[in-house]
Amino acid sequence: ELLIYQAFRVFFGVRKLSNILLEDAIMNQKLVEICLRVRDIDATLDFYTDLFDFEVASHRKFPENKFDLIYLNSPGSSVQIELTYNYDAEPYNVGNGFSHLGVTVSDLEKMHEVCKASAYETGELKGLSGGTPTYFFVTDPDGYRIEVKRAK
Repeated sequence: ELLIYQAFRVFFGVRKLSNILLEDAIMNQKLVEICLRVRDIDATLDFYTDLFDFEVASHRKFPENKFDLIYLNSPGSSVQIELTYNYDAEPYNVGNGFSHLGVTVSDLEKMHEVCKASAYETGELKGLSGGTPTYFFVTDPDGYRIEVKRAK
């Protein structure tokens, strides 16, 4: 198998076999989902469905494997959020590599008021380099930060 791979590289003059084999697949890629592991599924669903109008696309339960998968659709987007709920899981550490999800809204100031009035940790309105406010952050029940941005 290695000899076939090396012969292919020499014959076609490519450094990586994947450049040839994946060319069509790469051209058709699109982001379809983002997975978040959650501890309190009810609180998390309330956050995404009540505050941001996400809709539950499907809820698949796997009690024999002790987990549920809930897929959320965002109005106007084809990207889904997959919530993975592992029964009896220890608290998750969001980590320092993941930063945030982003959502756009038509009325940033109104959404900021709604978030501040909720029980969720909500940051102040901010603008890049001290300019006009264009975003703020709100934190979901599991500690994931959502950047709420003014739609362009």
